[in-house]
Amino acid sequence: MTDSPPPVRFDEARQHAFLIARTVAEQGFDTLLVRDILGRFSLIVDDAGKSGVEGLQGAWEREAEQRLGPYRSDQAVLLTSEMFSAGALLNSPRATADESFNTRSSGSVRFLDNTVVGEDWARVSDPVEVPGDGGRAHRTALYGFKGGVGRTTAMAMLARRLADRGHAVLVVDLDLESPGAGPLLMGRDLPPHGLVDHLVESGLGNADGLDLVVRSPYKPPRATEGQTGEFGELWVAPARGQGTEDTPYSYVDKLNRVYTDTADATFAERLEQAVRACEDAVERVSDTGRRPDVVLLDSRAGIHDVAAVAISRLCDLALLFGSDNEQTWAGYGDLFTAWQSSGQASRIRERLRMVASMVPDSVHHTMETYLERFRGRAHECFEVLYDEVEAYGEDEESSGDGPGVPAPGESERATELPFAPGRHEEWAPHWAIPILFEPGLVGMDASNAPGWQDRAFVQAAYGEFLKEATELIENALPAREGREGRR
Repeated sequence: MTDSPPPVRFDEARQHAFLIARTVAEQGFDTLLVRDILGRFSLIVDDAGKSGVEGLQGAWEREAEQRLGPYRSDQAVLLTSEMFSAGALLNSPRATADESFNTRSSGSVRFLDNTVVGEDWARVSDPVEVPGDGGRAHRTALYGFKGGVGRTTAMAMLARRLADRGHAVLVVDLDLESPGAGPLLMGRDLPPHGLVDHLVESGLGNADGLDLVVRSPYKPPRATEGQTGEFGELWVAPARGQGTEDTPYSYVDKLNRVYTDTADATFAERLEQAVRACEDAVERVSDTGRRPDVVLLDSRAGIHDVAAVAISRLCDLALLFGSDNEQTWAGYGDLFTAWQSSGQASRIRERLRMVASMVPDSVHHTMETYLERFRGRAHECFEVLYDEVEAYGEDEESSGDGPGVPAPGESERATELPFAPGRHEEWAPHWAIPILFEPGLVGMDASNAPGWQDRAFVQAAYGEFLKEATELIENALPAREGREGRR
């Protein structure tokens, strides 16, 4: 009795499909590999100006049937000459190039993946510049694969530090399923509307006039560091508002509708518009007329559509929070692998910076020991995003100041080096910024703990994080030209 071959599974099907597509490309054809929402593959072959393709098509279809099993679509191989609107698919902006394929071949391979959720993880782009908006704010997303790592508390601390340095800071709560930034910074003094209201109302063209932001009662002193001479401002755009008098606030009913694409915009585009509306609102209602120059996005945890948009499309810098456990590294490993396999590694990696949260520091378990292990694990995880070249050894670290920065005595050719930082490169994405574990903050009710940010033990726990995160943000800001803030 002959044993049946093992069934083809989802992960294997992807490998087989790309091998088939590359074989076709090596025969001189531009190809588009399309995966549907069930994971089944079709190969679209551009046969314009080619002859004798029919015989080849049969061979390609047989190979697809043999190698893909249930992951072969009903139309495994399609020729553009037989399609009505092949150009729309071949030129789709959602398709990504197969960066693992030898581009010296006479044909090419591109990949178009169709999913129900999470598609924006594979669509990395820079934040959109809007003409005439007074200059785009620098946006930093704070994200954790797993919740409970102190991300929102760190965001509150960072917001105050930046305001103390003269910045107009806007905190936007994108954790729609578990809002925390608004209550942490404002208690119950929320505006009537929140981000969820904009997402719902904008779907009907009804978002004008929403009251989305509120200024924190915190009054920073005139800055003596950073933006010298400025009075900082701290604004909050909560996920949920407090509603209006005599009208019940139906947050759950709204939340059930926010992820919808409309005829005019995808969810990602609508979320981007909502964040921009909050930035516009600050300029509109502030008595100083300032736009935010720094925006902190408190992202939802997990591999979620909100997080995908925040990191892949909205932010300039993404601070990735985690603890040293298998769940952290497995989660980030899956995410980084998805970026690598979709050809986005080179576009996303320099946007990222790891944060080691809740770091222990005791006589028996020192911070230095913990961070050495954490940063080593982080380097292993990030390597999938780095270029595949021999990195510097532990005793042979780069002498430059970062990627593309030549060290003294090196030629400008150093700027062309592949991006492959070594384990002990302090500028690298994997080099984690620490936040110490502080038991006094566990279960804290901020509304009943006034001045908690100023307590000595809190400042000690967040000191290094605040210093390094502030430097990362301020180094990316354009130089200011003698503008003085007003109360």
